[in-house]
Amino acid sequence: MTKKSIKKTNDRANALLVEVAWEVCNQVGGIYTVIRSKAPAMVENHLGHYCMVGPYLNKNIQAELEPIDDAADVFGTAAANLRKKGFDVVYAEWLITGKPRVVLLNPNAIEDKALNVIKYLLWKNHQIAIADGNKLVDQVVGFAYLTKLFFDELAKLVKDEQIIGHFHEWMGALPILDIKREGQNIKTVFTTHATQLGRHLAINSPLFYAHLPFFKWEEEAGKFGVATEAAIEYGCAQSCDVMTTVSDVTARECKHLLRRKPDVVLPNGLNIQRFEALHEFQNLHARYKEQIHQFVMGHFFHSYSFNLDKTIYFFTSGRYEFKNKGFDLTLEALVHLNEQLKRERSEYTVVMFFVTKRDYYSIKPEVLQSRAVMEEIRQTCEAIERQLGKRLFFESTLRQDDHRLPNLNEFVDEYWKLRYRRTLQSWKSGNKLPLPVTHKLVNEEQDEIIQFLVRRNLLNRPEDKVKVVYHPDFINATNPLFGMDYSQFVRGCHLGIFPSYYEPWGYTPLECMASGVPAVTSDLSGFGDYLLRNMPDHEKGGMFVVERGKRTFDWSAKQLAAFLHKFLMQERRERIQQRNKVENYSAAFDWETLIKYYEEAYHLALTGTTAAKA
Repeated sequence: MTKKSIKKTNDRANALLVEVAWEVCNQVGGIYTVIRSKAPAMVENHLGHYCMVGPYLNKNIQAELEPIDDAADVFGTAAANLRKKGFDVVYAEWLITGKPRVVLLNPNAIEDKALNVIKYLLWKNHQIAIADGNKLVDQVVGFAYLTKLFFDELAKLVKDEQIIGHFHEWMGALPILDIKREGQNIKTVFTTHATQLGRHLAINSPLFYAHLPFFKWEEEAGKFGVATEAAIEYGCAQSCDVMTTVSDVTARECKHLLRRKPDVVLPNGLNIQRFEALHEFQNLHARYKEQIHQFVMGHFFHSYSFNLDKTIYFFTSGRYEFKNKGFDLTLEALVHLNEQLKRERSEYTVVMFFVTKRDYYSIKPEVLQSRAVMEEIRQTCEAIERQLGKRLFFESTLRQDDHRLPNLNEFVDEYWKLRYRRTLQSWKSGNKLPLPVTHKLVNEEQDEIIQFLVRRNLLNRPEDKVKVVYHPDFINATNPLFGMDYSQFVRGCHLGIFPSYYEPWGYTPLECMASGVPAVTSDLSGFGDYLLRNMPDHEKGGMFVVERGKRTFDWSAKQLAAFLHKFLMQERRERIQQRNKVENYSAAFDWETLIKYYEEAYHLALTGTTAAKA
């Protein structure tokens, strides 16, 4: 929806829009990407009538803020009024694209005595019990209290303007309950990105989707220890003016677990930077693939080598949820693929990266040592190269009449020859296999990925055509093993694999698409479901959707393995063309296109009708 169309309907043009989320200036998960990437479109569409509210938890966020101390606008005035009452409040521009204005409220500044009163009122007014000792829930309750006070101040200041409060997840939505109880003239929109109960049930229930209509949310929430979170979520879903979620997959979940069908579905987007020429992102792929080559040589070549020109890089990433994120299905498919490639005596090698976050003690010394020794070999080779080149030019080319190439060994000092031999000998480890995991994990023996690799004997043996690198930490530029940002790592890979079992949306395949990297998703993820509904030719664009909703685990694993094999068998030219196609498809997920769904939700909140009915 363009600014022009907003002005025509005009119901939102004068409304104040306050977007509340626990992940405003506070990176925890995928909602942070939604909030941050959507900001430019929101600022443009609402022209000074928009601000965000988030928790002030991390003082380091000040580096990303430009404080506005003397703001005369309504949001700044409301924040200043709260500050005068003794609350810890920051009003600033968030220094990201779009420079949205943010109000940050510090829940940790609320004294325990006051927090206990707030908890009592939640029980008295809304029958929500808050147990002691849960720091996150205490912070959420304190943040909700401060957010409600901010809305109170805002309501005092405005006369002719309407106010819309858009609240994300149970951690941001709690003020809805008191806004409705007090009958305030504030329109409320609630977005659940994933129900708290649904996430736990999906992990523990073998037939989660088949059993959805039959779960009793109160009983199940008690079983999994999320009774408070589920009660907040349920109450907000029942009380808000407009209920929204991020996909049709999650909409079905809301219908059964929150007992309310969402009024609007809000697909997630990205700011798609489409200014790169096709040859440029192909060049970027080649550049970052070379950096991944360096890691692979350091990790594997001390034991054995393989042809890097015939090596394909697959990866998966995200929160560590072995079943929900589809790590289990991916591993099973890799076993099938490995067996098939060995039978065929394929010339290809697959290196599969699992990039996630786990508790660990340190990077394994063997991994660091191998990388360091390989770097020493490189430096030795470069020194030999410089010496050889210099002597070849001065002592042979300029002084001899013989035009034949001399014995190059004569131009290298014995010191460098000996150093090269010794360093190379110390690097080669004989019969030691390359480690499947790069870090020493806490409770490593209980890790499900490692257990699977050992059980199925996928342990990076020389004869294996599929190698596994499990990297239990997120990749960034300071990472000693890769030395590159995550976005650069994605560009250097050939395929992203994300066949999730439970995924309300799924940003990772969309990020691949925006980087010109083909990807796999599933029909149980919001993104995959969106592709099936809106892009029937998605496979031609390099996006493959694994069938999981009505298929067995083994059937889906074999389908995924077949797709991976088909991808491998492509010619290099075909893979280049596929990267071009998938990048072209990404325009459909730009916020400039998808922001219209948010505007529809705001229109519905103000008028009680959808944009189509207006």
